Amino acid sequence: MLLGAHLWDKVLSRAEKRLSAKEVLAAKKPGRYADGGGLYLIVGDNQNKRWVLRIQVDGRRRDFGLGSLRKVSLAIAREKANELRTQYLNGLDPVIERKKLSRIKNSNPTFEEAARAFHAESKPTWKNAKHAAQVLATLATYAFPQIGQFPVREITEAQVRSVLIAIWLDKPETARRLRQRLGAVLDWARANGYKDTVLDLRTRSLALPRQTKAVEHHRAMPYAEVPSFIAAMNASQSSSITIQLALEFVILTAARLGEVRGCVWAEMDLHKCLWVIPAERMKAAREHRIPLSDRAVTILQVMASHKSNHSDLVFPGSKPGRPISDMAITMLYRRLELDVTTHGFRSTFRDWCAEQTSFPREVAEAALAHQIGNWHG
Repeated sequence: MLLGAHLWDKVLSRAEKRLSAKEVLAAKKPGRYADGGGLYLIVGDNQNKRWVLRIQVDGRRRDFGLGSLRKVSLAIAREKANELRTQYLNGLDPVIERKKLSRIKNSNPTFEEAARAFHAESKPTWKNAKHAAQVLATLATYAFPQIGQFPVREITEAQVRSVLIAIWLDKPETARRLRQRLGAVLDWARANGYKDTVLDLRTRSLALPRQTKAVEHHRAMPYAEVPSFIAAMNASQSSSITIQLALEFVILTAARLGEVRGCVWAEMDLHKCLWVIPAERMKAAREHRIPLSDRAVTILQVMASHKSNHSDLVFPGSKPGRPISDMAITMLYRRLELDVTTHGFRSTFRDWCAEQTSFPREVAEAALAHQIGNWHG
């Protein structure tokens, strides 16, 4: 779990006494003065003062100099210490990361080098490894072959347009994501001093043609057909009971498949008939509360009777400790010869709300964990 600066402050203030700005200035006796969490003020024999962070990982003690007190205040030293701690929490070695950044800053990086550095720096902030891999894969497939070896400082709008126009009409969604990722890399390069100019990557500025291909929505089942589908699925025995109940639970809760695949028993309150999904598992990074119907509770009771001591997952997969797979659901559709997607059942739910209930639009959107104004998540 990542600890932000304010959380580190709370944890450390409870664990051990921390230095005050007054104590830092008053420290004269040579030695080490602890601020907590491995951060020390070192006072030398000549009264020079400097900051050091000590971290112990896998039994190895590592000391990192954070600068002299003349240049680095107590508050800044704490910020730097938190950055290094966060790198370790994300599996990064601060020594290696410092060398990477130093090597880049002392050079004129190519676009590919800048893109990979941007990716390494941003990766800990992205929600999942799949998204991180997609960002780099998009750049490696479409951008690196054309502009990867050019210095990032020299990249022009014409070069960006050349990259985008190759797929702009044939792969519109991919092209739009690629434009956003190209812009992110170039913004990072400018912020780090590797590029002096700001490129205008708007469609009009790049003279890109209008994309006429319609957005492809997830294939959905008409809500009137859902009861017969569930009955046919349960009667067909075309998949395991866990897969069938998981899909039915998706339909009943209007949740995303990933939210159901990863749900654990700690999120379920059968007495209150409530499922509380924590913010870190939600697309919008906000806690989502779903009232459970009688049938949804029954499904949970069935799964509880099959609960394994080796996993807290509500719908465990065939491999120990792993959830059910996306492919298992896809195979169920294929066996039943259905041309639908799991995400399409959220559209089915939305159509049912609009046509069969009197609930306001805002309530229906909230049930889908949509922010008001976002209708397609």
